[in-house]
This record gives sequence, structure tokens and C-alpha cells, in this order.
Amino acid sequence: MNSWRLGREMRPSRRAAALLPKRGVSSSPQLSRRLKQTENEIVQMFRLPSLRDDSAASPATPRYERSVRALDERFVRILKIFKWGSDAEKALEVLRLKVDHRLVREVMKTDVEIGVKMQFFRWAAKRRNFEHDSTTYMALIHCLDGAGLVGEMWKNIQDMVKSSCIITPTELSEIIKILGRAKMVNKACSIFYQIKTRKCRPTAHAYNSMIIMLMQEGHYEKVHELYNEMCNEGNCFPDTVTYNALIATFCKLGREDSAIRLFEEMKENGLQPTAKIYTTLMGMFFKSANIERALSLFREMRDQCCSPNVFTYTELIKGLGKAGRVEEAYDFFLEMRREGCKPDTILMNNLMNILSKAGRLDDVIKLFEEMESLQCVPNVVTYNTIIKALFESKSRASEVASWFEKLKEKEIAPSAFTYSILIDGFCKSNRVEKAMLLLEEMDEKGFPPCPAAYCSLIDALGKAKRYEAANELFQELKENCGSSTSRVYAVMIKHFGKCGRLNDAIDLFDEMKKLGCSPDVYAYNALMSGMVRIGMIDEAQTLLRTMQEQGCVPDINSLNIILNGLGKTGGPHRAMEMLSNMKKSNIKPDAVSYNTILGALSHAGMFEEAAKLMKEMKSKGFEYDLITYSSILEAIGKIDDEHMDSVR
Repeated sequence: MNSWRLGREMRPSRRAAALLPKRGVSSSPQLSRRLKQTENEIVQMFRLPSLRDDSAASPATPRYERSVRALDERFVRILKIFKWGSDAEKALEVLRLKVDHRLVREVMKTDVEIGVKMQFFRWAAKRRNFEHDSTTYMALIHCLDGAGLVGEMWKNIQDMVKSSCIITPTELSEIIKILGRAKMVNKACSIFYQIKTRKCRPTAHAYNSMIIMLMQEGHYEKVHELYNEMCNEGNCFPDTVTYNALIATFCKLGREDSAIRLFEEMKENGLQPTAKIYTTLMGMFFKSANIERALSLFREMRDQCCSPNVFTYTELIKGLGKAGRVEEAYDFFLEMRREGCKPDTILMNNLMNILSKAGRLDDVIKLFEEMESLQCVPNVVTYNTIIKALFESKSRASEVASWFEKLKEKEIAPSAFTYSILIDGFCKSNRVEKAMLLLEEMDEKGFPPCPAAYCSLIDALGKAKRYEAANELFQELKENCGSSTSRVYAVMIKHFGKCGRLNDAIDLFDEMKKLGCSPDVYAYNALMSGMVRIGMIDEAQTLLRTMQEQGCVPDINSLNIILNGLGKTGGPHRAMEMLSNMKKSNIKPDAVSYNTILGALSHAGMFEEAAKLMKEMKSKGFEYDLITYSSILEAIGKIDDEHMDSVR
């Protein structure tokens, strides 16, 4: 009887198997009667192929190695059929498999259930003359990590450290990486020092794993401590990976001096900075608006024969664009193409965004058309950038809609930001009904309520004096979100103030504070503006003081609102006094401030004072309010040639 036939006869039928409870083979009476196995039958069932049958084995492979491989395969089949228990133990003995580290590691590699592996691992530990080493522990730990059994994984790491086995620096590094991925930072630190004290001396690779993990989880101060500890080891020196992680950490902390000191130290130690390190430092300098230092690093990078990559050029283009140096950013894009550095979608999106903000819509469209030839696939960010650029350039609504349709045709899913851009754009171009339809579409597609989109619609409805509709939308947002953002409250407070419903505005202001939504400068300004509108200037000034006490810093609009109120109700003298105080403060008067005072002086008939203020305005480079200016000139009956030139 061949092994296939015997195996078939020994197995119950599928229907019978379905009726049997899931339990160990040896504990099932039906199966034990059916499987009257002898040791010889088990061997026959999983017999080794003969040399004649072993066509898959290479003739050059030693006979012993072929036998070991076959034994492993048979034992895996047994594990899959019997799971783990007395039957599997018996099969192990019959097959004469030696329980050693190699066998344990091979079992850990198989695709049997994790529970079977754990049982086998524990069983092996109890065998005479056998003790797990670091390789078997690591094999199980990797299995548990892959299965997401974090608790069991941590327990076995602790058992490994407590055991007598030696742990290599490479294995220590791997343990740190595993614990880091599991977000078990404190446990990783604890194990690192336990192993360091009792098991092995960490290498630079192990320290790097710790430093990278701490950096990724935001433990920046601990990174520096570990670096100092590494340097004090005496036989463990920082390498390029170490410096890369440390420099990135100090850049994130904004500690430029420390980052540059490490950069220079690295070069002094004979290590060549990588493109990633140069790029990270350039990003830090661009962030602090130190443009020339960033460009100097870029030049040094090329002088040192360190080729800039697409990430370097992205940082360069993004930084120059943010600084308003659009032409330089575009020139670097052309340079990278000449140098043979291929752009990616992220770089193209950044460049398009820069050109869009500069009002260069044609160049944005041209770049989009080039993306296909550059093998850069447009994504939702690309389309968002173009749609926003179209709105900002006052393009026709039909053109914007056509780009939105193109996005859908390419089967690119619109994001919440896509809808937010469209809704805001249509609101600003007085197509409120179209914006409302898009809000409904956004809801139908399952997007969570977007406060920015609601804010645009509420503001548009308020400007159209559709206050009840604006309020209904505001209440809908609160019902869907449970609360709202400070900006949406500010918009609603502003419109309540404009339509004379100051009590409703005050109620909203108090409501947002009760809900834990701290009022920002826009909310305070909205309420102060409503108060000034109905002549409550003293109350508005009290609110300004409260705003400062609460740690909310006023802006020039805050002061101009009060200045406007003083000019209308307190007369020009109080307004002039406030203007004088503003000149001495951190928030200097702007053109609105001066024109507000000019209006107050004009209404009070104080034309000579107004003329003096106009001279001061001109010296500061501010434009006059031409209507006020004309009335003042008419009143005083003369036109100064110098003033006429300024109007022209």
C-alpha cells in the first residue's frame, strides 16, 4: 500500500470530519479507533522519498542534507495535521528528529499557527540537554511581532534577557527596532540598558537604532543624552547614520547651532555628509528665513561631489518659493532637469503651488501638461492646486468645474480639501447655490463635516444678508460636530453684529467659551466690531483689555476697531490720543488707522490738523482716503501742488 492510499484510508470523510468537534486527534474516540497507527505506519505515511523518486534534488546535494530537508517537510505536515500534542510529540520521536536550535528556528519559519509555534517553543525548552539561545528566542519574537501579539512578544524578550544566553549587538539592535515599531519606547530603553549591563556592549548600529527610535517618537532631549553616552564608550564611534539622526533631531528642535556643530564635527571626523544631511540642514535654514545660508550649503554640496537628489531640489524650490523668489525656484527646476535628476509628483505640486501664488496660471497649466512626459502622475493635490489657482485668477466657473470633472474622470477621489476649495471659491464668486450643492455632495460621499467649508458658506450668506440661512447652517454644523471652530463662531458673531443682533452675538461668544473653544483674535474683533457699531465703545475697550488678559494678542484690526469707535463717539481728541499711543507700541498705525483719524478730524471741522496728519501719512508712504482728502481740500480752499502730485 502506497503512502497516498494509506493516508487517504486513515482520514475520516469530509462530512464525518465536519460533525466531529475540533479537538486533539488522540482524544477523539472515533479517530483513535479509525487511526490504529503504529510507529511504522507513521513513518510510511511521511516516508522519505527514495533516491530514484527524488528527482527534485540536485545530484550535487549530499544525501544527508536531502534527508534533513525531507524530515523537516514531514514534520511540518505533522504539525499542520496534529497541531501540537502527544501525537505530534510521538511523531517527532518516531521521525528521530533531533531537537536542536536549527530545528526550532525552522519550525518558527513555517506557516503553521502561532499558537502551535509557541507550544512547540515551550516544549522544546523542557527537553533534556536543550536550552534556547538568542537565535531561537529572536525567531519566536519575530513571529509574535508579525502576529501582533505584543504582550507575548514583550514577555519573551524579558525571558531572553533573564536567561543565560548571549545576545549580540545586532540582535540588540533588532529588539530595539521591534519595540520601537510597537511604540514601546520606555520598554525599549529599559531593555537596552539591561542588555548593555549584562549581555553585550552595544555597537554604533545598536545606538543608532535607539537614537532613530527616540527621534521618531519625539524624545529629542533623550537623543542628545544617548549620543553623549555613545561617545563616552571609547570603542563606539558615531557614523553617518548617527549624525543624520542627530542633525535631523536638532533641526526639528530649531537648534541651528547644535545642528551645524555636529555637521562640522562629522566632517572633521572624516565622514562625508550625505545628500539627506545637506537637505535636512537646508530645510532648517529655509524655515528660519536664512536663505543665503541654505543656498551656500547647496553650493558646498555640489563642490563636495554630493549629487543633489529630488528631495534636495524639492526643499530648495519650496524654500525659495516661500521666500517669494519664484524665478530662482523655477530656474532650479530647469537646472535639475538638465542635470538628469527626475522630478516627482511632490516636487511638481510644490512648484505649481508657488507659481499659483505668484499669479502665473499659464505656467501652472504648462507644468501640469509636462507631468505625463516626466512620468509624474497627477494626484488630488495637483488638481486642488490648479482649481485654487483658477479661482484666484478669477477664471470662469465653468472652467473650474471642468477641472473638477477631469479629476473624477481620472478616478482620483476628491478630498475634503478639494470640496473646501470649491465651496470657498464659488462663495467668493457669488455662486452660493452651487456651493450649497457641493456641500450636499460632500455629505453624500461620507466626508465628515468640514468647518472650513461651512465657514465660507456662512460668511457668504451673511454678506448676502441671509442671516437666518447662515444661522441654520451654523446650527447644522454644531449638531453634526458637537461643537464648532473659533473661526466659524467669529464669522457668525460678525454677522449677528452687522444685523444689530448684538445679544445673539454675545450669547455665541459666551457659548464658545463654555464649550472649551477658546476665542481667537477674529472672535474678539467680531464682537468688538458689533459693540462699536451700536456705540458701545466703553464695552468694546473693556473687551480689548479682557482679550489681552486672556493671553490673546490683539492685531492692528483690533486697535483700528477701537480707534473707529473713538472717532465716531468720543471725538477726534480721544482718537488722536490713541493714535499717539499706537506709535509708541509694538503695533504701529497703518493706512486704515490714519484714514480713520482723518475722517474724524474732517467731521469735526479740524481741517488744519487734518492737513498736518496728511503730511505725516505721506512721509510714511501711506495712501490717503481720496474722498476724505477731497472734502478737506475743498473746506480749506486750497490745493497744494505736492498733494496733487500724490493724488495723481
